Amino acid sequence: MAALALSGLALAPDAGARSAAHRLTTARSCAVSTKPGMMACQAVRVTSGADTLAKSSGSTDAAAAPSGWGPADLLSAYALPATGGAGATVAVVDAYDDPNAEADLAAYRSTFGLPACGSADGCFRKVGQSGGASPLPVPDRAWAEEISLDLDMVSAICPQCHILLVEATTSAIDDLGAAVNTAVSLGAGYVSNSYGGGESSADPFFDSQFFDHPGVAITASAGDAGYGAEYPAASQYVTAIGGTSLARDSSARGWGETAWGGSGSGCTSFDPKPVWQHDAECAGRTIADVSAVSDPSTGVAVYDTYGGDQGWEVFGGTSVASPIIASVYALAGTPSPGSYPASFPYAHPEGINDAAGGSNGSCSGSYLCTGLTGYDGPTGLGTPQGLTAFQG
Repeated sequence: MAALALSGLALAPDAGARSAAHRLTTARSCAVSTKPGMMACQAVRVTSGADTLAKSSGSTDAAAAPSGWGPADLLSAYALPATGGAGATVAVVDAYDDPNAEADLAAYRSTFGLPACGSADGCFRKVGQSGGASPLPVPDRAWAEEISLDLDMVSAICPQCHILLVEATTSAIDDLGAAVNTAVSLGAGYVSNSYGGGESSADPFFDSQFFDHPGVAITASAGDAGYGAEYPAASQYVTAIGGTSLARDSSARGWGETAWGGSGSGCTSFDPKPVWQHDAECAGRTIADVSAVSDPSTGVAVYDTYGGDQGWEVFGGTSVASPIIASVYALAGTPSPGSYPASFPYAHPEGINDAAGGSNGSCSGSYLCTGLTGYDGPTGLGTPQGLTAFQG
Protein backbone atom coordinates (compact mmCIF):
# COMPACT_ATOMS: atom_id res chain seq x y z
CA MET A 1 0.00 0.00 0.00
CA ALA A 2 1.41 3.37 -0.98
CA ALA A 3 1.84 5.94 1.73
CA LEU A 4 -0.10 9.18 1.45
CA ALA A 5 1.24 12.51 2.65
CA LEU A 6 -1.38 14.36 4.65
CA SER A 7 -0.39 17.80 3.44
CA GLY A 8 -2.80 17.54 0.51
CA LEU A 9 -5.88 17.08 2.67
CA ALA A 10 -8.17 19.86 3.84
CA LEU A 11 -7.31 19.70 7.51
CA ALA A 12 -8.05 22.03 10.38
CA PRO A 13 -5.44 24.84 10.40
CA ASP A 14 -3.62 23.57 13.47
CA ALA A 15 -3.86 19.94 12.38
CA GLY A 16 -2.45 20.81 8.98
CA ALA A 17 0.46 22.63 10.56
CA ARG A 18 1.20 19.65 12.75
CA SER A 19 1.05 17.38 9.73
CA ALA A 20 3.57 19.45 7.80
CA ALA A 21 5.86 19.88 10.80
CA HIS A 22 5.77 16.22 11.76
CA ARG A 23 5.86 14.87 8.19
CA LEU A 24 3.09 12.39 8.82
CA THR A 25 2.40 9.83 6.14
CA THR A 26 -0.55 7.46 5.97
CA ALA A 27 -1.80 4.45 4.07
CA ARG A 28 -5.22 2.92 3.65
CA SER A 29 -5.44 -0.48 5.30
CA CYS A 30 -7.58 -1.93 2.48
CA ALA A 31 -7.03 -1.49 -1.22
CA VAL A 32 -10.06 -0.02 -2.99
CA SER A 33 -11.65 -2.40 -5.50
CA THR A 34 -13.29 -1.24 -8.73
CA LYS A 35 -15.23 -4.49 -8.96
CA PRO A 36 -18.97 -3.91 -8.43
CA GLY A 37 -20.26 -5.05 -5.07
CA MET A 38 -16.84 -5.25 -3.40
CA MET A 39 -16.24 -3.21 -0.27
CA ALA A 40 -13.05 -1.75 1.23
CA CYS A 41 -12.44 -1.07 4.90
CA GLN A 42 -12.20 2.63 5.81
CA ALA A 43 -9.18 2.50 8.14
CA VAL A 44 -6.24 4.86 7.51
CA ARG A 45 -3.01 4.05 9.35
CA VAL A 46 -0.27 6.55 10.18
CA THR A 47 2.85 4.96 8.69
CA SER A 48 5.42 7.48 9.91
CA GLY A 49 5.44 10.36 12.36
CA ALA A 50 2.99 8.86 14.88
CA ASP A 51 5.52 9.32 17.67
CA THR A 52 5.27 13.09 17.27
CA LEU A 53 1.53 13.22 18.04
CA ALA A 54 -0.04 13.86 21.43
CA LYS A 55 0.05 10.94 23.86
CA SER A 56 -3.15 9.28 25.03
CA SER A 57 -4.61 10.42 28.34
CA GLY A 58 -5.56 7.90 31.00
CA SER A 59 -3.00 5.18 30.37
CA THR A 60 -2.18 2.98 33.35
CA ASP A 61 1.49 3.81 32.68
CA ALA A 62 1.79 7.47 31.72
CA ALA A 63 5.43 7.05 30.71
CA ALA A 64 4.48 4.38 28.19
CA ALA A 65 1.26 6.01 26.93
CA PRO A 66 0.72 5.38 23.21
CA SER A 67 0.34 8.17 20.67
CA GLY A 68 -3.16 9.12 19.58
CA TRP A 69 -6.34 9.88 21.45
CA GLY A 70 -7.35 7.29 24.04
CA PRO A 71 -10.65 6.59 25.81
CA ALA A 72 -10.36 9.47 28.30
CA ASP A 73 -9.70 11.93 25.48
CA LEU A 74 -12.68 10.75 23.44
CA LEU A 75 -15.07 10.77 26.40
CA SER A 76 -13.94 14.30 27.21
CA ALA A 77 -14.28 15.52 23.61
CA TYR A 78 -17.83 14.24 23.30
CA ALA A 79 -19.04 14.80 26.90
CA LEU A 80 -19.82 11.11 27.34
CA PRO A 81 -20.26 9.23 30.62
CA ALA A 82 -17.53 6.86 31.75
CA THR A 83 -20.16 4.27 32.69
CA GLY A 84 -23.31 2.98 31.04
CA GLY A 85 -24.25 0.50 28.37
CA ALA A 86 -24.33 -2.53 30.67
CA GLY A 87 -26.30 -5.30 28.98
CA ALA A 88 -26.08 -3.72 25.53
CA THR A 89 -24.35 -5.54 22.68
CA VAL A 90 -22.48 -3.57 20.03
CA ALA A 91 -21.61 -5.56 16.92
CA VAL A 92 -18.83 -4.75 14.49
CA VAL A 93 -19.12 -6.28 11.05
CA ASP A 94 -15.92 -6.80 9.08
CA ALA A 95 -14.55 -9.12 6.42
CA TYR A 96 -12.15 -12.03 6.95
CA ASP A 97 -10.60 -13.17 10.22
CA ASP A 98 -8.31 -11.51 12.72
CA PRO A 99 -6.74 -14.40 14.68
CA ASN A 100 -5.39 -12.01 17.33
CA ALA A 101 -8.58 -10.02 17.85
CA GLU A 102 -9.33 -11.10 21.41
CA ALA A 103 -5.72 -10.88 22.63
CA ASP A 104 -5.23 -7.43 21.07
CA LEU A 105 -8.51 -6.23 22.56
CA ALA A 106 -7.32 -7.36 25.99
CA ALA A 107 -4.05 -5.43 25.61
CA TYR A 108 -5.88 -2.22 24.66
CA ARG A 109 -8.31 -2.45 27.56
CA SER A 110 -5.59 -3.31 30.08
CA THR A 111 -3.45 -0.36 28.99
CA PHE A 112 -6.30 2.07 29.63
CA GLY A 113 -7.62 0.44 32.80
CA LEU A 114 -10.87 -0.72 31.21
CA PRO A 115 -12.67 -3.78 32.59
CA ALA A 116 -11.74 -7.10 31.01
CA CYS A 117 -13.86 -8.21 28.06
CA GLY A 118 -13.14 -11.70 26.78
CA SER A 119 -14.87 -14.81 25.53
CA ALA A 120 -14.44 -16.55 28.90
CA ASP A 121 -16.58 -13.99 30.72
CA GLY A 122 -19.11 -13.71 27.89
CA CYS A 123 -18.29 -10.09 27.15
CA PHE A 124 -16.62 -10.71 23.77
CA ARG A 125 -17.80 -13.09 21.09
CA LYS A 126 -16.38 -13.75 17.62
CA VAL A 127 -18.43 -15.57 15.00
CA GLY A 128 -18.40 -16.18 11.30
CA GLN A 129 -20.93 -14.91 8.82
CA SER A 130 -23.41 -17.68 9.61
CA GLY A 131 -23.22 -17.03 13.37
CA GLY A 132 -21.08 -19.95 14.49
CA ALA A 133 -17.73 -19.92 16.24
CA SER A 134 -16.48 -22.03 13.33
CA PRO A 135 -15.77 -22.07 10.53
CA LEU A 136 -14.23 -18.63 10.45
CA PRO A 137 -13.08 -16.86 7.30
CA VAL A 138 -9.48 -16.95 6.14
CA PRO A 139 -7.26 -14.42 7.97
CA ASP A 140 -6.45 -11.14 6.29
CA ARG A 141 -3.89 -8.64 7.56
CA ALA A 142 -5.51 -5.56 6.07
CA TRP A 143 -8.93 -6.24 7.54
CA ALA A 144 -7.31 -7.28 10.83
CA GLU A 145 -6.20 -3.66 11.24
CA GLU A 146 -9.82 -2.61 10.73
CA ILE A 147 -11.06 -5.17 13.24
CA SER A 148 -8.62 -4.00 15.93
CA LEU A 149 -9.63 -0.39 15.31
CA ASP A 150 -13.34 -1.20 15.58
CA LEU A 151 -13.03 -3.25 18.75
CA ASP A 152 -10.86 -0.63 20.44
CA MET A 153 -13.27 2.21 19.65
CA VAL A 154 -16.25 0.32 21.06
CA SER A 155 -14.17 -0.34 24.18
CA ALA A 156 -13.16 3.32 24.46
CA ILE A 157 -16.70 4.68 24.28
CA CYS A 158 -18.73 1.94 26.00
CA PRO A 159 -16.43 -0.20 28.17
CA GLN A 160 -19.39 -1.95 29.83
CA CYS A 161 -20.95 -3.01 26.53
CA HIS A 162 -20.67 -6.55 25.25
CA ILE A 163 -18.90 -6.77 21.89
CA LEU A 164 -19.90 -9.08 19.04
CA LEU A 165 -17.46 -9.42 16.13
CA VAL A 166 -19.08 -10.88 13.01
CA GLU A 167 -16.56 -11.79 10.32
CA ALA A 168 -17.94 -11.98 6.78
CA THR A 169 -16.51 -14.63 4.46
CA THR A 170 -15.41 -12.05 1.87
CA SER A 171 -15.58 -8.28 1.39
CA ALA A 172 -18.52 -8.58 -1.02
CA ILE A 173 -21.61 -6.62 0.04
CA ASP A 174 -23.65 -9.84 -0.12
CA ASP A 175 -21.44 -11.41 2.56
CA LEU A 176 -21.06 -8.28 4.70
CA GLY A 177 -24.81 -7.69 4.51
CA ALA A 178 -25.48 -11.27 5.58
CA ALA A 179 -23.15 -10.64 8.53
CA VAL A 180 -25.26 -7.60 9.51
CA ASN A 181 -28.34 -9.82 9.57
CA THR A 182 -26.46 -12.33 11.70
CA ALA A 183 -25.42 -9.61 14.16
CA VAL A 184 -29.04 -8.51 14.60
CA SER A 185 -30.28 -12.10 14.90
CA LEU A 186 -27.74 -12.69 17.70
CA GLY A 187 -29.11 -9.78 19.71
CA ALA A 188 -26.95 -6.80 18.77
CA GLY A 189 -28.92 -3.58 19.15
CA TYR A 190 -26.11 -1.50 17.63
CA VAL A 191 -24.16 -2.49 14.51
CA SER A 192 -21.11 -0.69 13.10
CA ASN A 193 -20.04 -1.05 9.46
CA SER A 194 -16.63 0.50 8.76
CA TYR A 195 -16.47 -0.19 5.05
CA GLY A 196 -17.81 1.13 1.78
CA GLY A 197 -17.80 0.86 -1.99
CA GLY A 198 -19.31 2.33 -5.10
CA GLU A 199 -23.03 2.90 -5.44
CA SER A 200 -25.12 0.78 -7.79
CA SER A 201 -28.71 0.40 -8.95
CA ALA A 202 -28.89 -2.71 -6.73
CA ASP A 203 -28.53 -0.64 -3.54
CA PRO A 204 -32.28 -0.42 -2.80
CA PHE A 205 -32.38 -4.22 -2.93
CA PHE A 206 -29.45 -4.45 -0.53
CA ASP A 207 -31.22 -1.95 1.72
CA SER A 208 -34.27 -4.17 2.07
CA GLN A 209 -32.26 -7.37 2.43
CA PHE A 210 -29.57 -6.29 4.89
CA PHE A 211 -30.04 -2.87 6.50
CA ASP A 212 -33.75 -2.40 7.18
CA HIS A 213 -33.82 -3.31 10.88
CA PRO A 214 -36.22 -1.01 12.76
CA GLY A 215 -35.25 -0.49 16.39
CA VAL A 216 -31.57 -1.23 15.71
CA ALA A 217 -28.94 1.52 15.41
CA ILE A 218 -26.86 0.71 12.32
CA THR A 219 -23.94 3.00 11.48
CA ALA A 220 -21.85 3.12 8.30
CA SER A 221 -18.65 5.00 7.48
CA ALA A 222 -19.05 7.76 4.88
CA GLY A 223 -15.71 7.02 3.19
CA ASP A 224 -12.10 8.20 3.17
CA ALA A 225 -11.74 9.48 -0.40
CA GLY A 226 -13.26 12.92 0.04
CA TYR A 227 -16.35 14.34 -1.66
CA GLY A 228 -18.52 11.60 -3.15
CA ALA A 229 -21.13 9.09 -2.01
CA GLU A 230 -20.46 5.48 -1.03
CA TYR A 231 -22.62 2.52 -0.06
CA PRO A 232 -23.80 1.41 2.54
CA ALA A 233 -23.57 4.93 4.00
CA ALA A 234 -25.99 5.82 1.18
CA SER A 235 -28.66 3.54 2.64
CA GLN A 236 -31.72 5.30 3.98
CA TYR A 237 -31.75 2.85 6.88
CA VAL A 238 -28.32 3.57 8.38
CA THR A 239 -26.76 6.50 10.19
CA ALA A 240 -24.11 7.77 7.76
CA ILE A 241 -21.00 8.80 9.69
CA GLY A 242 -18.69 11.54 8.43
CA GLY A 243 -15.28 12.58 9.73
CA THR A 244 -13.69 15.48 11.58
CA SER A 245 -10.31 16.76 12.68
CA LEU A 246 -10.31 16.91 16.49
CA ALA A 247 -7.88 19.03 18.51
CA ARG A 248 -7.72 20.46 22.01
CA ASP A 249 -8.28 24.22 22.19
CA SER A 250 -9.03 27.02 24.67
CA SER A 251 -12.82 27.00 24.22
CA ALA A 252 -15.24 26.18 27.03
CA ARG A 253 -15.61 22.73 25.52
CA GLY A 254 -11.83 22.30 25.46
CA TRP A 255 -11.92 20.82 21.97
CA GLY A 256 -12.46 22.05 18.43
CA GLU A 257 -13.52 20.21 15.29
CA THR A 258 -13.66 20.92 11.59
CA ALA A 259 -14.47 18.82 8.54
CA TRP A 260 -11.78 16.28 7.70
CA GLY A 261 -10.63 16.50 4.09
CA GLY A 262 -10.93 12.74 3.55
CA SER A 263 -14.52 12.35 4.73
CA GLY A 264 -17.05 11.12 2.21
CA SER A 265 -20.20 13.17 1.57
CA GLY A 266 -22.68 14.15 -1.08
CA CYS A 267 -25.91 13.19 -2.81
CA THR A 268 -26.69 9.54 -3.31
CA SER A 269 -27.77 8.29 -6.72
CA PHE A 270 -30.21 5.50 -5.92
CA ASP A 271 -31.51 5.80 -2.35
CA PRO A 272 -34.55 7.93 -1.52
CA LYS A 273 -34.34 10.75 0.97
CA PRO A 274 -35.43 9.79 4.50
CA VAL A 275 -38.38 11.83 5.80
CA TRP A 276 -36.20 13.35 8.53
CA GLN A 277 -33.69 14.91 6.10
CA HIS A 278 -34.62 18.32 4.68
CA ASP A 279 -31.49 19.75 3.03
CA ALA A 280 -32.14 21.46 -0.29
CA GLU A 281 -29.57 20.29 -2.85
CA CYS A 282 -30.10 16.51 -2.81
CA ALA A 283 -33.33 15.02 -4.11
CA GLY A 284 -32.31 11.71 -2.57
CA ARG A 285 -30.35 10.65 0.49
CA THR A 286 -27.58 12.99 1.66
CA ILE A 287 -24.35 11.83 3.34
CA ALA A 288 -23.56 12.34 6.21
CA ASP A 289 -25.89 12.43 9.25
CA VAL A 290 -23.40 12.94 12.10
CA SER A 291 -19.64 12.59 12.50
CA ALA A 292 -16.70 12.00 14.82
CA VAL A 293 -12.91 12.17 14.72
CA SER A 294 -11.40 10.60 11.59
CA ASP A 295 -8.36 12.69 10.62
CA PRO A 296 -5.21 10.53 10.98
CA SER A 297 -3.22 13.59 12.06
CA THR A 298 -5.58 13.85 15.05
CA GLY A 299 -6.04 10.08 15.17
CA VAL A 300 -6.66 7.46 17.82
CA ALA A 301 -4.45 4.87 19.51
CA VAL A 302 -5.08 1.27 18.40
CA TYR A 303 -3.41 -1.97 19.43
CA ASP A 304 -2.92 -4.49 16.61
CA THR A 305 -0.40 -7.31 16.25
CA TYR A 306 -1.73 -9.23 13.25
CA GLY A 307 -2.22 -6.51 10.64
CA GLY A 308 0.70 -4.17 11.17
CA ASP A 309 2.69 -6.45 13.50
CA GLN A 310 3.67 -3.36 15.49
CA GLY A 311 1.37 -3.30 18.50
CA TRP A 312 0.53 0.35 19.12
CA GLU A 313 -0.38 2.39 16.06
CA VAL A 314 -2.35 5.54 15.23
CA PHE A 315 -5.40 5.32 12.97
CA GLY A 316 -7.82 7.65 11.31
CA GLY A 317 -10.49 7.24 8.65
CA THR A 318 -14.25 7.22 9.05
CA SER A 319 -13.71 3.68 10.35
CA VAL A 320 -12.87 5.43 13.62
CA ALA A 321 -16.11 7.39 13.62
CA SER A 322 -18.57 4.58 12.82
CA PRO A 323 -17.91 2.40 15.92
CA ILE A 324 -17.69 5.54 18.07
CA ILE A 325 -21.20 6.60 17.06
CA ALA A 326 -22.61 3.06 17.30
CA SER A 327 -21.30 2.96 20.87
CA VAL A 328 -22.77 6.38 21.67
CA TYR A 329 -26.15 4.99 20.63
CA ALA A 330 -25.56 2.08 23.02
CA LEU A 331 -24.82 4.48 25.88
CA ALA A 332 -27.97 6.44 25.02
CA GLY A 333 -30.26 3.46 25.60
CA THR A 334 -32.48 1.07 23.66
CA PRO A 335 -34.08 2.68 20.59
CA SER A 336 -37.86 2.74 20.58
CA PRO A 337 -39.50 -0.20 18.79
CA GLY A 338 -39.97 0.37 15.08
CA SER A 339 -37.75 3.45 15.03
CA TYR A 340 -34.91 4.33 12.69
CA PRO A 341 -32.20 5.76 14.96
CA ALA A 342 -30.67 7.79 12.11
CA SER A 343 -33.59 10.16 12.70
CA PHE A 344 -32.79 10.82 16.37
CA PRO A 345 -30.09 13.50 15.94
CA TYR A 346 -32.36 15.48 13.59
CA ALA A 347 -34.96 15.65 16.36
CA HIS A 348 -32.41 16.75 18.99
CA PRO A 349 -29.90 19.13 17.37
CA GLU A 350 -29.25 20.70 20.77
CA GLY A 351 -27.25 17.57 21.62
CA ILE A 352 -24.75 18.15 18.81
CA ASN A 353 -21.41 19.98 18.57
CA ASP A 354 -21.34 21.91 15.31
CA ALA A 355 -18.17 21.25 13.29
CA ALA A 356 -17.67 24.26 11.02
CA GLY A 357 -14.65 24.87 8.79
CA GLY A 358 -12.68 22.68 6.44
CA SER A 359 -13.66 21.03 3.19
CA ASN A 360 -13.45 17.60 1.57
CA GLY A 361 -13.51 18.59 -2.10
CA SER A 362 -14.68 21.04 -4.73
CA CYS A 363 -18.39 21.85 -4.92
CA SER A 364 -18.43 25.64 -5.43
CA GLY A 365 -18.68 26.28 -1.71
CA SER A 366 -21.84 24.22 -1.29
CA TYR A 367 -22.64 22.65 2.10
CA LEU A 368 -22.24 19.26 0.40
CA CYS A 369 -18.43 19.42 0.64
CA THR A 370 -17.82 22.37 2.98
CA GLY A 371 -17.88 22.44 6.78
CA LEU A 372 -20.46 25.18 7.40
CA THR A 373 -22.41 26.31 10.45
CA GLY A 374 -25.34 23.95 10.83
CA TYR A 375 -25.83 20.93 8.60
CA ASP A 376 -23.17 20.06 6.01
CA GLY A 377 -22.14 17.00 4.03
CA PRO A 378 -18.74 16.10 5.53
CA THR A 379 -19.84 16.35 9.18
CA GLY A 380 -23.63 16.09 8.96
CA LEU A 381 -25.29 17.77 11.91
CA GLY A 382 -22.01 17.56 13.84
CA THR A 383 -20.56 15.42 16.64
CA PRO A 384 -21.94 14.12 19.95
CA GLN A 385 -22.40 16.53 22.84
CA GLY A 386 -23.48 13.99 25.38
CA LEU A 387 -26.23 11.46 24.70
CA THR A 388 -29.35 13.56 24.07
CA ALA A 389 -29.16 13.51 20.28
CA PHE A 390 -28.93 9.71 20.19
CA GLN A 391 -31.98 8.90 22.29
CA GLY A 392 -35.39 8.17 20.90
